[in-house]
Order: sequence, then structure tokens, then C-alpha cells
Amino acid sequence: MKIKYLAMAMALTAVFASCSDKKDSNKENYEALANQYAKVTLTTDISHLSDNEVKMLELLFKAGNIMDDIYWTENFGGDKNEFLNGIQDPNARKYAEINYGPWDQLDNRRIFIPGYGPKPAGAGFYPTDMTKEEFEAWENPDKTSQYTLVRRYADGSLHAIWYHEAYAQHINKAAELLILASELAADKEFAEYLKLRAEALLTDDYYASDMAWMDVRNNNVDFVVGPIENYTDGLFGYKAAHESFILIKDKEWTEKLTHYVALLPVLQTKLPVEDKYKQEKPGSDADLAAYDVVFYGGDCNMASKTIAINLPNDERVQLQKGTRKLQLKNAMKAKFDKIVVPISEVLVAPEARQSIKFDAFFANVMFHEVAHGLGIKNTLNGSGTVRHALKEQYSAIEEAKADILGLFLVTKLHEMGEYTNTTLEENYTTFMAGIFRSVRFGAASAHGKANMIEFNYLAKEGAFTRDTKGYYNIDFPKMKLAVEKLGGAILVAQGNGDYEYVKNWIATDGVIKPELQKDLDKLAGCGIPKDIWYEMGMEFLTK
Repeated sequence: MKIKYLAMAMALTAVFASCSDKKDSNKENYEALANQYAKVTLTTDISHLSDNEVKMLELLFKAGNIMDDIYWTENFGGDKNEFLNGIQDPNARKYAEINYGPWDQLDNRRIFIPGYGPKPAGAGFYPTDMTKEEFEAWENPDKTSQYTLVRRYADGSLHAIWYHEAYAQHINKAAELLILASELAADKEFAEYLKLRAEALLTDDYYASDMAWMDVRNNNVDFVVGPIENYTDGLFGYKAAHESFILIKDKEWTEKLTHYVALLPVLQTKLPVEDKYKQEKPGSDADLAAYDVVFYGGDCNMASKTIAINLPNDERVQLQKGTRKLQLKNAMKAKFDKIVVPISEVLVAPEARQSIKFDAFFANVMFHEVAHGLGIKNTLNGSGTVRHALKEQYSAIEEAKADILGLFLVTKLHEMGEYTNTTLEENYTTFMAGIFRSVRFGAASAHGKANMIEFNYLAKEGAFTRDTKGYYNIDFPKMKLAVEKLGGAILVAQGNGDYEYVKNWIATDGVIKPELQKDLDKLAGCGIPKDIWYEMGMEFLTK
């Protein structure tokens, strides 16, 4: 049965002109919707790549586009071309492409293309008529795998089908492209990863390729591909969605970051929580590197765009080897210039705006990714991993953990004399402006919920003030204490694996409250984009 599906967000104008509180009429304003995403061309210099590496890139773009096609099926559920070709308004079509369907991700999955019903919580991963109770009662060892779809037989009973079987035509072609690319790779570790990743796509066993990817360090090009993140599964948070990134390493910036990797074990011991919640030892083989991203496909390209990567997600790999934390520098800079700075000019107190700095934004994002690898991966009560214990609530609370502990780590490293690139005032003030950026992703986004939790918690703790003109200022001593307190609370909630507690917390504080909504409306009236969309392809790279 074909399932008709969704897309994302509401509208703004991309020009930072006069601020207005005017509302659009009830008729859909597709131009305004499309303009809330600013166009960014993904480009970088590839003149240092060999002829074989350039040919390899061409193959990776093709494989990346296959992941994009699979994600359309997972998220939308119907025929992509039939859906898009049926949209006459060019702005409506552009918005549907950004959202991979007719639901507005940045406006709580509101339907913006007439004729479609609400997006199923489980997207295309489960039968739309399946209840949680039916799933829980169903005895099948593969049902909670990240790499299976749940379907019904003709008699109504449920069965699980592995991704490599469900998407066989696409997967077989992608695997073939990865094998061909491996033969052109200049770096032997990257070549080995591509071979093992091809095998992983064909078997849905990603452990060996994840371990091999951890050894990729001397590469010019990187490729993240496969079913990876669980954001799209809003029903249980079990199912991973397909995506892909193509990355070109910035070796100069990467050299600046290597120092912090060795400090991960020390940082784990400094987390603001009892020892039992930080007894796990993160892998010491972590990689911290900077890249220019030249392609996004699938899950990572829907609506709000990823600006840093912390992978693999497999807890076994994280505990044995750690993670690779890849900073997407050109994407970060685009969001900083087009969104963070304009937001600060509207909501941050004039005397504090000088503390809004790109280096602080970069550091906050970088240590956000570092924080993902710290803390606790397995519950203390024996109920398995934190991810499985917290189900669909996991992504939001994990993103909140990474945000808050990232700022905590910056603070600790500054106190240790290990991080002096920016001042704490710059990090904290830029973090506050970043909350306003991310909270606009809305309640349908894990990152949006996370930032709502953070904003509401910091408000209760008096970490910032808002004057009569609507300008925000940081109370640095209170902010520092609130960050430690919130970081500890999240780690305890994760370690306890208390699903109901976390669910209630997110339901209470993972929401936009009236005063904040007024400020977000002000931003909307100023035409500040909510996010960016990409023009990308081999033709945009500089050779």
C-alpha cells in the first residue's frame, strides 16, 4: 500500500530588512515558505586531488544520490517523481524538495500541500495502522533492529524485512559504485572502508565497516553513507534512515583540532555527575577533523541541515575506539553568517553582540560532537542501551546532553588552560544566540526539542535576563552553574533509563512558551531564514 507523506517548515524572507509582525493570509504563501531557507552553494577547492580521486568523487556523488532516493521512500512513502511533478507552483515544489514530502518539518509537520493526511509518526518504517501495543506484543527478534522495515502480510500479521532486501535494486547499485570507488581511492584505509561499507549495505551488518572507518585518518576525501540516524522514526526511534555526506578534508584546520582528542578520558572524569554515571571509558581512538562538505543526501539533507558529524552511533564501536567528530566548516560558516549573526542583531543586547564570534560558534559545535561520545551508553538498571531504553525520546535528550555538556567542556578546558581560542563570554553568548537558531526547528525536530529544554531550564535558573526592549543578556555565574546542573540531570536520566521520566520532562519543557514565541515571531517578521538549502554537484567544485 502506498503511503502519502510529508515535509517541513513555515516562512520568512531571506533579506534582513525591516521587521514586521504581519501575518500572511490563510492562503499558502509558497514563496515565503521557500524563502525561509537561504540558498548556499557547496563548493571547495579540489585542485589538490589526483585524477583518480576526482573520478572517485563522481562515483560517490552517484552513490549519494541513491541514498537520497531511498530516503524519499522512507520519509514520504509514495512515488517521489509523481508527487513532485504534480506540484505546479515552483516555490511549493522547492519547499517539498527541501522537506522530502508535503509536511512542514519546522512547523510541527503541518501539511502544506493539499490532499495529504498527517505524517505517520513511524514514517515509512511501519504499517500506518499499527499501534504501539501491537508492536510491543509481537514476538520477533528483528523488530527493533535499526535496519528492518515492519510490514503486514495479507492475513494482517506483521513481519520484518531487512533493508538490503526491501531496497535491493538501489542497494546493489550503491554497493557496486562503492567497490569501483575503492579501486580509485588514494588512501588504503579509505579504500578498505569503502569495500567493507559496500558489504555492509548488502548485509545490514555495519560493525566491521564502522570499525574500519575509525581508521580513516590520512584521507583527502571522506564519504558517510548508509542508514545512520534515527530522527525520522518518531514512533519508537528504532529505525535508521539512509543518508550520505561527501567531504573534502581541510588539513590546516584539522591540525588545530588534534590536541583535544587526547583529553577525552580526562574530560569524561570531569562530567558533573556521580561516578557511577561516568564509569564507562570512552574509546581513546577518537578523531577530530575539519572538512568542507560538498554533498548532502537523504536524512541529513531534510529541512534543517547537519553542520557536524559524530559517528559511528554503534555503542560497541564507541566504547572500543571512540568516534570520529567531523566539523563541516563551510556549512557552519553559512549558518553563522546567514542566521546566527542576524538573530543576534534582533535579540541579543547591543553591548553583548561583540561576543558573537564564528570561532566560538565553531567551538560550541565541535564540543557538542565531543560530548556525544562522553557520558553513559548503557543504563545502570540492566535495561540495555540508553538508546533502546528511551525509545523515541532518546534523540531529543541526547541532543540536549551534547549541547549542554559541549558548553561545559569548553568551560573546563578553558579553566585547564587547554582552550584559549575564544573567551568564555564569547562561547556563552554565541551559545545563547545558537539556541534561538535551533529552537526555530520546532517540536518535530529532536534538535528543536533539545533547545527548548535548554532554554526553559536556563530561564528557571536565571542564567539570562530579558529587558523591556526584548534584548537578552547572559548572567555568566548563574549560566555556568545552570549548565553544570542541567548536564548532570540529563546524564542521570540517561543512566537510569527512565522512559516515563524523560517523556514527561520533554512534554513539559520541550515546548515553546509564550514569551519565547513572541521573540520567534519577531525574528520571522525580520525575514531571517530558519535554515539553508544547497546547490551542489561536481560542477560547483573548483578544480
